[in-house]
Amino acid sequence: MTQTPTARGSIRRQLLVQLLIGSAVMAFALYVIVQSFARQLAEESQDNILAASVTSILDAATVENGALALDIPYSAFSMLANLHDDAVYYAIHADDVFQTGYKDLPRARAESPDTMGFETVAFQAQELRVVTAQRALATGEALIVLTATLGQTRSGQRVTLLRISRSAAALGLGFFVAAAGLAILSARAAIAPVERLTQSVTRRGPRDLRPVEAPVPAEMVPFVAALNRFIDRLRTSLTRSEDFIAEAAHRVRTPLATLRMQAEVTLQRVEKEENRKSVREMIRAIDESSRAAGQLLDHAMVTFRTDQLQETEFDLGSTVMDLVDRLRPMADLRDIVLAADVQQTVPIQGDPILIQNALRNVLDNAIKYSHPDSAVQITVTAQDGKGLVQVLDSGVGLPDDDLDRLTQRFARGANVEGIVGSGLGLTIVDEVMQAHGGTLTLKNNPDGAGACVSLQFPLA
Repeated sequence: MTQTPTARGSIRRQLLVQLLIGSAVMAFALYVIVQSFARQLAEESQDNILAASVTSILDAATVENGALALDIPYSAFSMLANLHDDAVYYAIHADDVFQTGYKDLPRARAESPDTMGFETVAFQAQELRVVTAQRALATGEALIVLTATLGQTRSGQRVTLLRISRSAAALGLGFFVAAAGLAILSARAAIAPVERLTQSVTRRGPRDLRPVEAPVPAEMVPFVAALNRFIDRLRTSLTRSEDFIAEAAHRVRTPLATLRMQAEVTLQRVEKEENRKSVREMIRAIDESSRAAGQLLDHAMVTFRTDQLQETEFDLGSTVMDLVDRLRPMADLRDIVLAADVQQTVPIQGDPILIQNALRNVLDNAIKYSHPDSAVQITVTAQDGKGLVQVLDSGVGLPDDDLDRLTQRFARGANVEGIVGSGLGLTIVDEVMQAHGGTLTLKNNPDGAGACVSLQFPLA
Protein backbone atom coordinates (compact mmCIF):
# COMPACT_ATOMS: atom_id res chain seq x y z
CA MET A 1 0.00 0.00 0.00
CA THR A 2 1.37 3.40 -0.98
CA GLN A 3 1.92 5.58 2.05
CA THR A 4 0.66 9.14 1.69
CA PRO A 5 3.26 11.67 2.87
CA THR A 6 2.34 13.77 5.89
CA ALA A 7 1.36 17.25 4.75
CA ARG A 8 2.76 20.09 6.82
CA GLY A 9 1.56 23.46 5.66
CA SER A 10 0.89 24.60 2.11
CA ILE A 11 3.30 26.57 -0.07
CA ARG A 12 0.39 28.08 -1.97
CA ARG A 13 -1.37 29.08 1.26
CA GLN A 14 1.81 30.51 2.79
CA LEU A 15 2.59 32.46 -0.36
CA LEU A 16 -1.00 33.69 -0.60
CA VAL A 17 -1.05 34.75 3.05
CA GLN A 18 2.25 36.61 2.68
CA LEU A 19 1.05 38.37 -0.46
CA LEU A 20 -2.27 39.28 1.17
CA ILE A 21 -0.50 40.62 4.25
CA GLY A 22 1.78 42.65 2.00
CA SER A 23 -1.24 43.92 0.06
CA ALA A 24 -3.02 44.89 3.27
CA VAL A 25 0.06 46.75 4.53
CA MET A 26 0.43 48.56 1.21
CA ALA A 27 -3.30 49.43 1.14
CA PHE A 28 -3.10 50.81 4.67
CA ALA A 29 0.06 52.75 3.80
CA LEU A 30 -1.73 54.15 0.74
CA TYR A 31 -4.63 55.23 2.93
CA VAL A 32 -2.33 56.90 5.45
CA ILE A 33 -0.29 58.62 2.72
CA VAL A 34 -3.37 59.93 0.90
CA GLN A 35 -4.95 61.12 4.13
CA SER A 36 -1.73 62.77 5.27
CA PHE A 37 -1.25 64.46 1.92
CA ALA A 38 -4.89 65.62 1.91
CA ARG A 39 -4.56 67.03 5.43
CA GLN A 40 -1.37 68.82 4.51
CA LEU A 41 -2.93 70.17 1.32
CA ALA A 42 -6.06 71.32 3.18
CA GLU A 43 -3.96 73.10 5.80
CA GLU A 44 -1.82 74.75 3.16
CA SER A 45 -4.94 75.89 1.29
CA GLN A 46 -6.43 77.37 4.44
CA ASP A 47 -3.12 79.01 5.38
CA ASN A 48 -2.82 80.56 1.92
CA ILE A 49 -6.32 82.01 2.12
CA LEU A 50 -5.69 83.27 5.68
CA ALA A 51 -2.43 84.85 4.51
CA ALA A 52 -4.16 86.56 1.60
CA SER A 53 -6.93 87.82 3.89
CA VAL A 54 -4.60 89.18 6.56
CA THR A 55 -2.47 90.82 3.85
CA SER A 56 -5.62 92.46 2.47
CA ILE A 57 -6.45 93.81 5.94
CA LEU A 58 -2.97 95.23 6.46
CA ASP A 59 -2.87 96.72 2.97
CA ALA A 60 -6.18 98.55 3.65
CA ALA A 61 -4.74 100.36 6.69
CA THR A 62 -3.74 104.00 5.98
CA VAL A 63 -2.55 107.13 7.79
CA GLU A 64 -4.78 110.18 7.46
CA ASN A 65 -3.80 113.49 9.01
CA GLY A 66 -1.19 111.73 11.13
CA ALA A 67 -3.71 109.26 12.51
CA LEU A 68 -4.17 105.55 11.76
CA ALA A 69 -7.25 104.78 9.65
CA LEU A 70 -8.54 101.18 9.58
CA ASP A 71 -11.02 100.13 6.94
CA ILE A 72 -11.29 96.33 6.85
CA PRO A 73 -12.22 95.34 3.29
CA TYR A 74 -15.12 92.97 2.63
CA SER A 75 -12.97 90.86 0.36
CA ALA A 76 -10.79 89.85 3.32
CA PHE A 77 -13.69 87.87 4.82
CA SER A 78 -15.37 86.85 1.57
CA MET A 79 -12.30 84.79 0.67
CA LEU A 80 -12.62 82.87 3.94
CA ALA A 81 -16.35 82.43 3.51
CA ASN A 82 -15.75 80.54 0.27
CA LEU A 83 -14.29 77.57 2.16
CA HIS A 84 -17.16 76.81 4.49
CA ASP A 85 -19.49 78.46 6.95
CA ASP A 86 -16.73 78.72 9.50
CA ALA A 87 -16.51 81.45 12.15
CA VAL A 88 -13.85 84.11 11.55
CA TYR A 89 -12.10 86.11 14.29
CA TYR A 90 -9.63 88.94 13.99
CA ALA A 91 -7.66 91.35 16.16
CA ILE A 92 -5.63 94.42 15.19
CA HIS A 93 -2.98 96.03 17.36
CA ALA A 94 -0.93 99.17 16.73
CA ASP A 95 2.32 99.13 18.69
CA ASP A 96 0.74 96.42 20.87
CA VAL A 97 -2.25 98.70 21.57
CA PHE A 98 -5.54 96.97 20.78
CA GLN A 99 -7.47 98.71 18.02
CA THR A 100 -10.38 96.48 16.95
CA GLY A 101 -11.65 92.91 16.81
CA TYR A 102 -11.34 90.32 19.57
CA LYS A 103 -8.92 91.57 22.18
CA ASP A 104 -8.11 88.13 23.66
CA LEU A 105 -7.55 86.39 20.32
CA PRO A 106 -4.21 84.57 20.63
CA ARG A 107 -1.43 85.57 18.27
CA ALA A 108 0.56 83.13 16.17
CA ARG A 109 4.28 83.14 16.75
CA ALA A 110 6.40 84.05 13.74
CA GLU A 111 10.02 83.16 13.17
CA SER A 112 10.85 86.81 12.51
CA PRO A 113 9.00 90.18 12.40
CA ASP A 114 9.16 90.15 8.61
CA THR A 115 7.36 86.81 8.22
CA MET A 116 3.88 85.57 8.93
CA GLY A 117 3.25 83.12 11.71
CA PHE A 118 0.72 80.31 11.56
CA GLU A 119 -0.53 78.32 14.52
CA THR A 120 -3.48 76.20 15.62
CA VAL A 121 -4.89 77.49 18.92
CA ALA A 122 -7.92 77.05 21.15
CA PHE A 123 -10.27 80.00 21.40
CA GLN A 124 -13.74 80.12 22.94
CA ALA A 125 -13.89 76.30 23.11
CA GLN A 126 -13.07 76.06 19.43
CA GLU A 127 -10.03 75.12 17.45
CA LEU A 128 -8.77 77.96 15.30
CA ARG A 129 -6.16 78.24 12.64
CA VAL A 130 -4.66 81.71 13.10
CA VAL A 131 -2.20 83.82 11.15
CA THR A 132 -0.35 86.87 12.46
CA ALA A 133 1.35 89.45 10.23
CA GLN A 134 2.89 92.88 10.77
CA ARG A 135 3.24 96.08 8.72
CA ALA A 136 5.09 99.29 9.52
CA LEU A 137 3.32 102.60 8.78
CA ALA A 138 4.90 106.06 8.93
CA THR A 139 2.76 108.80 10.53
CA GLY A 140 5.16 111.59 9.73
CA GLU A 141 6.63 111.91 13.19
CA ALA A 142 6.84 108.24 14.19
CA LEU A 143 6.71 104.69 12.83
CA ILE A 144 3.70 102.58 13.79
CA VAL A 145 3.93 98.75 13.75
CA LEU A 146 0.52 97.39 12.81
CA THR A 147 -0.13 93.76 13.87
CA ALA A 148 -3.11 91.87 12.44
CA THR A 149 -4.23 88.43 13.66
CA LEU A 150 -6.85 86.52 11.73
CA GLY A 151 -8.34 83.16 12.75
CA GLN A 152 -10.85 80.75 11.33
CA THR A 153 -12.50 77.64 12.77
CA ARG A 154 -11.63 74.27 11.19
CA SER A 155 -14.99 72.52 10.94
CA GLY A 156 -15.05 72.96 7.18
CA GLN A 157 -11.58 71.51 6.91
CA ARG A 158 -12.63 68.54 9.04
CA VAL A 159 -15.63 67.90 6.78
CA THR A 160 -13.37 68.06 3.74
CA LEU A 161 -10.83 65.77 5.37
CA LEU A 162 -13.58 63.29 6.31
CA ARG A 163 -14.74 63.19 2.70
CA ILE A 164 -11.20 62.72 1.49
CA SER A 165 -10.62 60.03 4.15
CA ARG A 166 -13.61 58.09 2.90
CA SER A 167 -12.34 58.36 -0.65
CA ALA A 168 -8.88 57.27 0.52
CA ALA A 169 -10.41 54.32 2.39
CA ALA A 170 -12.35 53.30 -0.72
CA LEU A 171 -9.16 53.67 -2.76
CA GLY A 172 -7.22 51.56 -0.24
CA LEU A 173 -9.94 48.88 -0.21
CA GLY A 174 -10.03 48.80 -3.99
CA PHE A 175 -6.25 48.52 -4.08
CA PHE A 176 -6.38 45.62 -1.58
CA VAL A 177 -9.06 43.79 -3.59
CA ALA A 178 -7.07 44.22 -6.80
CA ALA A 179 -3.85 43.21 -5.07
CA ALA A 180 -5.58 40.19 -3.50
CA GLY A 181 -6.74 39.05 -6.94
CA LEU A 182 -3.23 39.46 -8.30
CA ALA A 183 -1.88 37.62 -5.24
CA ILE A 184 -4.15 34.65 -5.94
CA LEU A 185 -3.05 34.59 -9.58
CA SER A 186 0.60 34.91 -8.54
CA ALA A 187 0.28 32.05 -6.02
CA ARG A 188 -1.30 29.83 -8.67
CA ALA A 189 1.36 30.76 -11.20
CA ALA A 190 4.12 30.03 -8.68
CA ILE A 191 2.71 26.56 -7.89
CA ALA A 192 1.77 25.74 -11.49
CA PRO A 193 5.22 24.24 -12.39
CA VAL A 194 4.98 21.89 -9.39
CA GLU A 195 1.48 20.80 -10.40
CA ARG A 196 2.55 20.26 -14.01
CA LEU A 197 5.49 18.16 -12.85
CA THR A 198 3.19 16.14 -10.55
CA GLN A 199 0.71 15.50 -13.37
CA SER A 200 3.52 14.57 -15.74
CA VAL A 201 4.90 11.97 -13.32
CA THR A 202 1.42 10.71 -12.35
CA ARG A 203 0.37 10.11 -15.97
CA ARG A 204 3.35 7.85 -16.59
CA GLY A 205 2.87 4.12 -16.80
CA PRO A 206 4.43 1.73 -14.28
CA ARG A 207 7.32 0.93 -16.61
CA ASP A 208 7.94 4.49 -17.74
CA LEU A 209 11.19 5.26 -15.93
CA ARG A 210 12.45 7.93 -18.30
CA PRO A 211 14.13 10.95 -16.72
CA VAL A 212 12.10 14.13 -16.42
CA GLU A 213 13.16 16.43 -19.25
CA ALA A 214 10.41 19.08 -19.25
CA PRO A 215 11.60 22.67 -18.66
CA VAL A 216 11.20 23.75 -15.03
CA PRO A 217 11.97 26.96 -13.12
CA ALA A 218 15.53 27.38 -11.86
CA GLU A 219 14.42 26.82 -8.26
CA MET A 220 13.10 23.34 -9.16
CA VAL A 221 16.19 22.19 -11.07
CA PRO A 222 17.87 20.60 -7.96
CA PHE A 223 14.65 18.75 -7.10
CA VAL A 224 14.14 17.43 -10.65
CA ALA A 225 17.82 16.43 -10.83
CA ALA A 226 17.44 14.48 -7.56
CA LEU A 227 14.24 12.87 -8.91
CA ASN A 228 16.03 11.81 -12.10
CA ARG A 229 18.88 10.29 -10.09
CA PHE A 230 16.35 8.34 -8.03
CA ILE A 231 14.58 7.12 -11.19
CA ASP A 232 17.93 5.97 -12.59
CA ARG A 233 18.73 4.05 -9.38
CA LEU A 234 15.25 2.53 -9.37
CA ARG A 235 15.55 1.43 -13.01
CA THR A 236 18.89 -0.20 -12.25
CA SER A 237 17.51 -1.90 -9.14
CA LEU A 238 14.44 -3.26 -10.95
CA THR A 239 16.54 -4.59 -13.81
CA ARG A 240 18.82 -6.38 -11.37
CA SER A 241 15.83 -7.78 -9.48
CA GLU A 242 14.26 -9.13 -12.66
CA ASP A 243 17.54 -10.71 -13.73
CA PHE A 244 18.02 -12.18 -10.25
CA ILE A 245 14.56 -13.74 -10.20
CA ALA A 246 15.06 -15.34 -13.59
CA GLU A 247 18.51 -16.61 -12.65
CA ALA A 248 17.31 -17.85 -9.26
CA ALA A 249 14.44 -19.76 -10.86
CA HIS A 250 16.90 -21.55 -13.11
CA ARG A 251 19.52 -22.14 -10.42
CA VAL A 252 17.05 -23.51 -7.87
CA ARG A 253 14.67 -25.56 -9.97
CA THR A 254 17.26 -27.37 -12.08
CA PRO A 255 19.30 -28.87 -9.17
CA LEU A 256 16.11 -29.89 -7.34
CA ALA A 257 14.78 -31.61 -10.44
CA THR A 258 18.08 -33.43 -10.87
CA LEU A 259 18.10 -34.42 -7.20
CA ARG A 260 14.56 -35.79 -7.44
CA MET A 261 15.43 -37.82 -10.50
CA GLN A 262 18.41 -39.32 -8.69
CA ALA A 263 16.22 -40.08 -5.69
CA GLU A 264 13.72 -41.88 -7.95
CA VAL A 265 16.54 -43.96 -9.42
CA THR A 266 17.79 -44.76 -5.94
CA LEU A 267 14.29 -45.80 -4.83
CA GLN A 268 14.16 -48.40 -7.60
CA ARG A 269 17.50 -49.90 -6.50
CA VAL A 270 16.82 -50.04 -2.76
CA GLU A 271 15.37 -53.35 -1.56
CA LYS A 272 14.95 -52.93 2.19
CA GLU A 273 11.59 -51.45 3.10
CA GLU A 274 12.99 -49.14 5.79
CA ASN A 275 15.45 -47.71 3.28
CA ARG A 276 12.75 -47.32 0.65
CA LYS A 277 10.64 -45.46 3.20
CA SER A 278 13.52 -43.05 3.88
CA VAL A 279 14.01 -42.45 0.18
CA ARG A 280 10.27 -41.80 -0.27
CA GLU A 281 10.40 -39.25 2.55
CA MET A 282 13.41 -37.67 0.89
CA ILE A 283 11.54 -37.49 -2.41
CA ARG A 284 8.58 -35.90 -0.63
CA ALA A 285 10.87 -33.35 1.03
CA ILE A 286 12.42 -32.59 -2.36
CA ASP A 287 8.96 -32.12 -3.86
CA GLU A 288 7.97 -29.77 -1.05
CA SER A 289 11.21 -27.82 -1.37
CA SER A 290 10.92 -27.65 -5.14
CA ARG A 291 7.33 -26.50 -4.99
CA ALA A 292 8.03 -23.98 -2.22
CA ALA A 293 11.03 -22.57 -4.09
CA GLY A 294 9.06 -22.39 -7.31
CA GLN A 295 6.11 -20.69 -5.64
CA LEU A 296 8.37 -18.23 -3.84
CA LEU A 297 10.02 -17.31 -7.12
CA ASP A 298 6.64 -17.09 -8.83
CA HIS A 299 5.41 -14.84 -6.02
CA ALA A 300 8.48 -12.62 -6.38
CA MET A 301 7.90 -12.44 -10.12
CA VAL A 302 4.24 -11.58 -9.63
CA THR A 303 5.10 -8.89 -7.08
CA PHE A 304 7.61 -7.41 -9.50
CA ARG A 305 5.33 -7.48 -12.55
CA THR A 306 2.22 -6.16 -10.78
CA ASP A 307 4.15 -2.93 -10.27
CA GLN A 308 5.08 -2.91 -13.97
CA LEU A 309 2.13 -4.41 -15.81
CA GLN A 310 2.74 -5.13 -19.47
CA GLU A 311 -0.87 -5.03 -20.60
CA THR A 312 -2.12 -6.31 -23.93
CA GLU A 313 -5.50 -7.45 -25.20
CA PHE A 314 -5.93 -11.21 -25.56
CA ASP A 315 -8.57 -13.93 -25.48
CA LEU A 316 -9.16 -15.38 -22.03
CA GLY A 317 -10.68 -18.56 -23.43
CA SER A 318 -7.66 -19.34 -25.61
CA THR A 319 -5.34 -18.86 -22.64
CA VAL A 320 -7.41 -21.25 -20.52
CA MET A 321 -7.51 -23.89 -23.26
CA ASP A 322 -3.75 -23.65 -23.74
CA LEU A 323 -3.20 -24.21 -20.01
CA VAL A 324 -5.63 -27.13 -19.94
CA ASP A 325 -3.73 -28.84 -22.77
CA ARG A 326 -0.40 -28.38 -20.98
CA LEU A 327 -1.72 -29.61 -17.60
CA ARG A 328 -3.69 -32.59 -19.01
CA PRO A 329 -0.68 -35.00 -18.79
CA MET A 330 -0.28 -34.18 -15.11
CA ALA A 331 -4.01 -34.77 -14.57
CA ASP A 332 -3.88 -38.04 -16.51
CA LEU A 333 -1.27 -39.36 -14.08
CA ARG A 334 -3.94 -39.18 -11.38
CA ASP A 335 -6.77 -40.29 -13.66
CA ILE A 336 -8.40 -36.84 -13.42
CA VAL A 337 -10.40 -35.56 -16.37
CA LEU A 338 -10.04 -31.87 -17.30
CA ALA A 339 -13.26 -30.73 -18.98
CA ALA A 340 -13.13 -27.22 -20.45
CA ASP A 341 -16.17 -25.39 -21.78
CA VAL A 342 -15.30 -22.27 -23.81
CA GLN A 343 -18.15 -21.27 -26.11
CA GLN A 344 -17.19 -17.71 -27.06
CA THR A 345 -14.33 -15.24 -27.36
CA VAL A 346 -13.72 -13.36 -24.10
CA PRO A 347 -11.34 -10.44 -24.76
CA ILE A 348 -9.65 -8.96 -21.70
CA GLN A 349 -6.87 -6.43 -21.11
CA GLY A 350 -3.97 -7.40 -18.90
CA ASP A 351 -0.56 -8.96 -18.46
CA PRO A 352 -0.79 -12.41 -20.12
CA ILE A 353 2.09 -13.86 -18.09
CA LEU A 354 0.56 -12.88 -14.76
CA ILE A 355 -2.95 -14.02 -15.67
CA GLN A 356 -1.60 -17.30 -17.01
CA ASN A 357 0.31 -17.76 -13.74
CA ALA A 358 -2.85 -17.15 -11.73
CA LEU A 359 -4.88 -19.58 -13.85
CA ARG A 360 -2.11 -22.20 -13.57
CA ASN A 361 -2.20 -21.99 -9.77
CA VAL A 362 -5.99 -22.42 -9.70
CA LEU A 363 -5.90 -25.44 -12.06
CA ASP A 364 -2.89 -26.93 -10.29
CA ASN A 365 -4.74 -26.73 -6.96
CA ALA A 366 -7.83 -28.29 -8.48
CA ILE A 367 -5.77 -31.25 -9.82
CA LYS A 368 -3.71 -31.60 -6.65
CA TYR A 369 -6.62 -31.61 -4.21
CA SER A 370 -9.05 -33.68 -6.34
CA HIS A 371 -9.54 -37.36 -5.71
CA PRO A 372 -8.30 -39.82 -8.33
CA ASP A 373 -10.81 -40.87 -10.97
CA SER A 374 -12.66 -37.54 -10.70
CA ALA A 375 -13.22 -34.56 -13.00
CA VAL A 376 -12.40 -30.85 -12.94
CA GLN A 377 -14.87 -28.61 -14.75
CA ILE A 378 -13.55 -25.36 -16.29
CA THR A 379 -15.95 -22.85 -17.87
CA VAL A 380 -15.17 -19.51 -19.49
CA THR A 381 -18.05 -17.07 -20.09
CA ALA A 382 -18.69 -13.36 -20.58
CA GLN A 383 -21.53 -11.74 -18.71
CA ASP A 384 -22.40 -8.28 -17.38
CA GLY A 385 -19.24 -6.76 -18.87
CA LYS A 386 -17.02 -9.28 -17.10
CA GLY A 387 -15.00 -12.28 -18.18
CA LEU A 388 -15.60 -15.20 -15.82
CA VAL A 389 -13.45 -18.30 -15.32
CA GLN A 390 -14.98 -20.91 -13.00
CA VAL A 391 -13.13 -24.02 -11.82
CA LEU A 392 -15.04 -26.76 -10.01
CA ASP A 393 -13.38 -29.88 -8.62
CA SER A 394 -14.59 -32.81 -6.56
CA GLY A 395 -11.73 -32.88 -4.06
CA VAL A 396 -11.40 -32.14 -0.36
CA GLY A 397 -13.10 -28.73 -0.64
CA LEU A 398 -12.42 -25.58 1.34
CA PRO A 399 -12.75 -25.14 5.12
CA ASP A 400 -15.66 -22.76 5.66
CA ASP A 401 -14.04 -21.16 8.70
CA ASP A 402 -10.76 -20.44 6.88
CA LEU A 403 -12.00 -18.93 3.61
CA ASP A 404 -10.97 -15.38 4.53
CA ARG A 405 -7.38 -16.31 5.37
CA LEU A 406 -6.65 -18.69 2.48
CA THR A 407 -5.32 -15.81 0.35
CA GLN A 408 -2.76 -14.89 2.99
CA ARG A 409 0.84 -15.94 2.46
CA PHE A 410 1.67 -19.50 3.61
CA ALA A 411 -1.92 -20.04 4.82
CA ARG A 412 -3.36 -23.49 4.15
CA GLY A 413 -6.59 -25.16 5.15
CA ALA A 414 -6.60 -27.60 8.04
CA ASN A 415 -8.08 -30.30 5.77
CA VAL A 416 -5.07 -30.54 3.40
CA GLU A 417 -2.41 -31.80 5.77
CA GLY A 418 -0.24 -34.40 4.11
CA ILE A 419 -0.62 -32.87 0.64
CA VAL A 420 2.43 -31.08 -0.72
CA GLY A 421 1.85 -27.35 -0.90
CA SER A 422 3.44 -23.99 -0.03
CA GLY A 423 0.42 -21.84 0.86
CA LEU A 424 1.31 -19.27 -1.80
CA GLY A 425 -0.87 -20.35 -4.72
CA LEU A 426 -4.03 -18.43 -3.78
CA THR A 427 -1.90 -15.51 -2.57
CA ILE A 428 -0.47 -15.19 -6.07
CA VAL A 429 -3.93 -15.50 -7.63
CA ASP A 430 -5.37 -12.81 -5.34
CA GLU A 431 -2.51 -10.36 -6.06
CA VAL A 432 -2.86 -10.85 -9.81
CA MET A 433 -6.62 -10.26 -9.66
CA GLN A 434 -6.19 -7.10 -7.60
CA ALA A 435 -3.58 -5.77 -10.03
CA HIS A 436 -6.04 -6.24 -12.92
CA GLY A 437 -9.10 -4.88 -11.15
CA GLY A 438 -10.67 -8.33 -10.95
CA THR A 439 -12.08 -10.40 -8.11
CA LEU A 440 -11.33 -13.84 -6.68
CA THR A 441 -14.23 -15.77 -5.15
CA LEU A 442 -13.70 -18.92 -3.06
CA LYS A 443 -16.52 -21.24 -2.06
CA ASN A 444 -17.34 -24.91 -1.90
CA ASN A 445 -18.90 -26.71 -4.84
CA PRO A 446 -22.67 -26.13 -4.57
CA ASP A 447 -23.36 -29.40 -6.47
CA GLY A 448 -21.39 -31.68 -4.17
CA ALA A 449 -17.92 -32.22 -2.74
CA GLY A 450 -15.01 -30.09 -3.80
CA ALA A 451 -14.24 -26.41 -4.26
CA CYS A 452 -15.46 -23.72 -6.64
CA VAL A 453 -13.00 -20.97 -7.55
CA SER A 454 -14.18 -18.03 -9.68
CA LEU A 455 -11.98 -15.43 -11.37
CA GLN A 456 -13.76 -12.37 -12.72
CA PHE A 457 -11.95 -9.97 -15.11
CA PRO A 458 -13.12 -6.69 -16.66
CA LEU A 459 -13.69 -7.13 -20.40
CA ALA A 460 -11.45 -5.19 -22.77
